[in-house]
Amino acid sequence: MVFNKNFSCLMIGVAAVGFLAAAPANARVDGDTITLGAAVSLTGKYSTNGKHTKNGYNFAAERINKMGGVKVGGKSYKLKVKYYDDESNSSRAAQLAERLIKQDGVKYMLGPYSSGLTKAIAPVTEANKIPMVEANGASRSLFTKGYKYLFAVLSAANQYLEVAIDLAVEKNGGKPVRIAMAFEQDAFSQDVRLGILDAAKRTKSKIIIDDKLPKELNDMAATLAKVKATKPDVLVVSGHSKGALTAIRQISEMKVNVPMLAMTHCDASKLAKQHGKKAEYALCAAQWHKSLSYKDKFFGNGMQYDKEFNAAFGYAPPYQAAESSAALLVWKGAFERANSFSTEKVRDALAKTNMQTFYGNIKFNSAGANFAKPMVLFQVRCDGGKCANKVVAPTKWASTKLVHPIPKWSQR
Repeated sequence: MVFNKNFSCLMIGVAAVGFLAAAPANARVDGDTITLGAAVSLTGKYSTNGKHTKNGYNFAAERINKMGGVKVGGKSYKLKVKYYDDESNSSRAAQLAERLIKQDGVKYMLGPYSSGLTKAIAPVTEANKIPMVEANGASRSLFTKGYKYLFAVLSAANQYLEVAIDLAVEKNGGKPVRIAMAFEQDAFSQDVRLGILDAAKRTKSKIIIDDKLPKELNDMAATLAKVKATKPDVLVVSGHSKGALTAIRQISEMKVNVPMLAMTHCDASKLAKQHGKKAEYALCAAQWHKSLSYKDKFFGNGMQYDKEFNAAFGYAPPYQAAESSAALLVWKGAFERANSFSTEKVRDALAKTNMQTFYGNIKFNSAGANFAKPMVLFQVRCDGGKCANKVVAPTKWASTKLVHPIPKWSQR
């Protein structure tokens, strides 16, 4: 498949919120085009994952358009996405959401990247009764506010690494384990931390290190020194892509031995590619993996999506791209079931979503959370100098057996 480079023209990046661009009052549907709005991090600390988000949205919109578009009232419509750069800033994200709705006339929203930015935008879309399908905000606090117009295709953040603690306990003969953890101070990572606290309580395990990662996510040597001294059974780290890269770099430099290392954002940071064997045996939480057997008529299965996305963008899709593509499939289904462009009718159709996509099953509870798709854990494994991500949990979806404990550095 050859990606249409002209499709990138759909992206409109505006650095200054005060810049007033002319837009039709009915930008929600203009002729044969349905416009979705999105504030996405194209610059700033979340720019890597912001790019994955944008690419996932664009890839699915183009695929839907090529396969007949969205059919409403007996007519076919194309999807396009109007973007602004939120600069990885919560205040800017909220301002841009307001701009998309009030100035650009957008009536249907896609989410930004990260829980923090989604939390900034959600009150704006909710106050204006604008439905938002978001793919990259997993904070469980998003689903405790009583929002009626927010729908999330991904699993909640507290579920990300709970399975790692269960695995550690299982490998310890069912006995409690000693846990070390270090987290970024953002909404997403703090929810991951809460999930670890719940898992520790449930398994009667003990948390012996509970550290904060520095704001710039560039140094966790102090935490790793404690790990070397206390010898925990499992080390858990959540600091988005930069935090994952920092963790592997310093663990290898300091030769830190720990039986299990579990992290978030390994695939988005291209951990296996960037650090190779230094990253081997790391356990990584993921919303999706290409080896899973979910299917749909637009992308086939995960392996097909991976192949075609790679051909289009020149890199393998991390789960942030996959879940973003799934959000567009949800929008298409909702428009067609509603058979209307009424925001209220489309909102009601979104609430009744019950579908399978290449990314996974999607069904929303009353809070707008997807309760139909489990998290997965993969482990970085290397063979002959080539490293790849292999699913090891949940067991039902596993393609590879977990290596535990991680071999010591002196034995690698």
